[in-house]
Amino acid sequence: MARPNEEVAAVLQEYADLVAITGGDAFKARAYEKAARAVGGHPADVSTLDLDGLRGIPNVGRSIAEKVIEYLRTGRVAAFEETRASVPPGVRELLTIPTLGPRKALALYEELRVSSVDELLDAIHRERLRGLKGFGEKTEQNILHGIELLRKAGGRILLSAAADAAERIVADLAGIEGCEDCAVAGSLRRMRETIGDVDVLVAAARAEPFMEAVSTLPYTAEVIARGPKKTSVRTLDGLQVDLRVLPPDAWGAGLLYFTGSKAHNIRVREIAVRHGLKLSEYGLFRVKSGRKVVSRTEEEIYGRLGLPWIPPTLREDRGEIAAGLADGLPELVTEDDIRGDLHTHTDLTDGLAPLEDMVAAAAGRGYAYYAVTDHAPDLAMQRMTREKALAQRDRLRALEGKYGRMRLLHGTELNIGPDGEVDWPDDFLAGFDLCVASVHSHFKQSREELTRRLVRACENPYVAIIGHPTTRLIGKRPPIDADFDAVFAACARTGTALEINAHPERLDLGDEEILRARRHGVKFAVNTDAHSVTHLPYLRFGVGTAQRGWLTKDDVINAWPLQRLRRFLRPAAG
Repeated sequence: MARPNEEVAAVLQEYADLVAITGGDAFKARAYEKAARAVGGHPADVSTLDLDGLRGIPNVGRSIAEKVIEYLRTGRVAAFEETRASVPPGVRELLTIPTLGPRKALALYEELRVSSVDELLDAIHRERLRGLKGFGEKTEQNILHGIELLRKAGGRILLSAAADAAERIVADLAGIEGCEDCAVAGSLRRMRETIGDVDVLVAAARAEPFMEAVSTLPYTAEVIARGPKKTSVRTLDGLQVDLRVLPPDAWGAGLLYFTGSKAHNIRVREIAVRHGLKLSEYGLFRVKSGRKVVSRTEEEIYGRLGLPWIPPTLREDRGEIAAGLADGLPELVTEDDIRGDLHTHTDLTDGLAPLEDMVAAAAGRGYAYYAVTDHAPDLAMQRMTREKALAQRDRLRALEGKYGRMRLLHGTELNIGPDGEVDWPDDFLAGFDLCVASVHSHFKQSREELTRRLVRACENPYVAIIGHPTTRLIGKRPPIDADFDAVFAACARTGTALEINAHPERLDLGDEEILRARRHGVKFAVNTDAHSVTHLPYLRFGVGTAQRGWLTKDDVINAWPLQRLRRFLRPAAG
């Protein structure tokens, strides 16, 4: 159920990896990587484009465009199949391990005949890698950590992919006659960063039409199990979807029960027991008589137990029950509270869309303000210069007022160097409306070095926000090993906000770190780090993560009016 763009992007990225594995032209591999990113972030559906339309996508030339058309027409690319056949399947399996690159994967196969994750683990434990050129004890530890990340992820997928699939299913089922309600439940409703199975609930008097429908949807690959109350299917993308049909008068109880978490449900049932009641997916019942008390809505059930309705994002048994009983639940920040995005990119550096397109898309979202924060020069591959930055500022100022009352902010994403230094000198930083500073390299420094590096960036008077603070990529790259409590304390002391990067591969900070940082008194910015207009809607995943961290709109600087935000950004905003 992936968008054609994402499917094509995955094929192009696989070919780039295969070229690198086989020792092919590095320029060619890079060209396909760039094309994969461009196609994945392109706003139009690539399956609707002809050759000229595809060539209009940045980094997609004639040769790549022809291959995209071939793939969309036949489901394969002959040239790719030849390269794929030359690479043993086991090597491709090894490539799924975060931290293990294509060259090392091929070396492991050629030198040790390692062709699976289990065989690689065995080789490490027997210290067979240490005789290979370019491998050592540190490499072993990195690979072991990558395998741990891979296995932790298991069959789980990113929140965004699960949401896309679930929303399509809910829309299809909601249109069936007899559907009184339809919604997602489980960890997806709680906005966890990765999802195992997707739970979908329907309220209807008759279950069979919905069981039949989900079994025969065009994107259903197989029916795992089918019964009168529950049907499980696997989609073409390999995602398991569990559909349950509830009686309409049990909707609230079922929604509460199947949303979870298990630990939250246990706490709620404990309260029910103390009231002489029993809670199940069918309702709240009196223990002695078996008479149903309430069941139709979650609000009714929570209310009968002396609790306010608890937002799904808080239902993790992290104090929400006690807070509810004490009338102390936070009024969580919502997507409607966010007034602007403070971390985005254009094609001036590594973005995929021109400045004008990004600004227009932001205006379409109804923002009160919007910041462009392209990379600074220390990321040399982006080829940023003072002259380019100033020219972009002029272009941005020229657009001011074109989109109603939306104010445009000119910012920069600085690179936090190994010693905590940033790209531009103070006199140049003073001209920006805001500065985001992020770690992009040297992830393996010692804990002390990384901590000192981040703290020094916080102490820079022009740095307003620390971007994607832990640098993690979910399932691909672990967080850096810094003393984040010391970093949080530095942010609180210096008035530096921490970013909640809404990109589904990052969601950085994560909810547990947000909870810790919040106790230090830190403020936050929920940003998309958008590199394409299609990335701007990722904001909802960042807001969901902020909610899981118990944040209110007062905690989030880009939920503030512009005047208050500017005071926070000083002196960078002047």
